Amino acid sequence: MLPEAIEAYTMGAAFAEFQEREKGSITPGKLADMVIMSDNIFDVKPEAIRTVKVKTTIVGGKIVYGEQ
Repeated sequence: MLPEAIEAYTMGAAFAEFQEREKGSITPGKLADMVIMSDNIFDVKPEAIRTVKVKTTIVGGKIVYGEQ
């Protein structure tokens, strides 16, 4: 269920906006908006996902929050 939720929020949202060529995945040439988390959310128990912290936020390819 988590993989489907992540895909819906990323690739699915880009597809719904007709922007799948510009965003939705980490691919060369696409917009780079993403977060780096303290833990891999695919490795923690579902009830522990809410305790995972954002370490870095990248918008437009630039770090706007967190570790450089």
